Amino acid sequence: MKILYAIQGTGNGHISRAREIIPYLQEYCQCDILVSGMQCDVDLGIPVKYRFKGLSFWFGKNGGIDMWNTYINANYANLKREIAQLPVEDYDFVINDFEPVSAWACHKKKVPCIGLSHQGSLLSKNVPFPKDKDHFGRFILRNYAPSMTHLSFHFQPYDKDIFTPVIRSQVRRSEIEEQDYYTVYLPAYDDDLLVKKLANFGDFNWHIFSKHSSESYQVNNIVVKPITNDEFVADMAKSTGVLCGAGFETPAEALYLSKKLMVIPMKGQYEQQCNAAALKLMGVPVIPNLKKKHFKKIASWLASDEKVKVNYPDLTRIVVRKIFEINVQRVLQNNNWDHGYQLTLKPRDYQQASL
Repeated sequence: MKILYAIQGTGNGHISRAREIIPYLQEYCQCDILVSGMQCDVDLGIPVKYRFKGLSFWFGKNGGIDMWNTYINANYANLKREIAQLPVEDYDFVINDFEPVSAWACHKKKVPCIGLSHQGSLLSKNVPFPKDKDHFGRFILRNYAPSMTHLSFHFQPYDKDIFTPVIRSQVRRSEIEEQDYYTVYLPAYDDDLLVKKLANFGDFNWHIFSKHSSESYQVNNIVVKPITNDEFVADMAKSTGVLCGAGFETPAEALYLSKKLMVIPMKGQYEQQCNAAALKLMGVPVIPNLKKKHFKKIASWLASDEKVKVNYPDLTRIVVRKIFEINVQRVLQNNNWDHGYQLTLKPRDYQQASL
């Protein structure tokens, strides 16, 4: 059996999750890799067969998406060409982590496409949503990378086929301490702005991991570092707490590590608004931005010892097994496309796991 695993390369979370999933996929089949988007700082660690520009949002420096850079870097003619050229018909099926090129290629060529992402969970009516409706945001979630069926991840198993987060092995093996500093990852903010805002909390030490700086430097109680995977994980594991955006993987890993957590969702990013709504219900403090009127809430968080407890067992093998033993069979047998596939499951390192 031959499959294509297509991964969104905007941000680090998709790549980090893929590093855990790929070894299990390789137990069942030949697995080629596709990555589109060029804003991740984490190396996948294995050969990538297809690299595409795809269609990505660009991080700004004031807490939101840089719409101008997103617009001028969007090449729809190139996207259409990438979709047409990708030979998805050479694969038994495609596993898609919110990646648009392969998803639309499958849609056009009628090749089975199974979503395996966090974003897929946000299509369920049972997950928490923000009070303010965002119809355009919902439209993007439904149409950016359409799949025939979904297995997905969220902070809690809100619905059938929604699993708790994939926590990287590196994070699970980390030595957890509680040293006298806070880890900060807010890639949609300019470093100078973060330093200026956090300087108001001079009694605390801050380690800012930056997408905008290639060198480390220190300003009084604040250290700014370029983001590297190993250093970020080690820093977070030894921190007192984590201040970050309302993405998915970083908050999930901070919760797994039993760290105090505060999140600031990106402006104009509906997925992060949904994540913030879920985290708030779990007891994680959420602020909309770093304006002065929210300093009191930051100070209260810093003074508190309250942590949100979670149980995130390693379900990665179970999720991959379910793709092959349940969803793939259902998709290939019940869809209207006559491929004549015969699926034979022969994992090379098979271990029993309860579904």
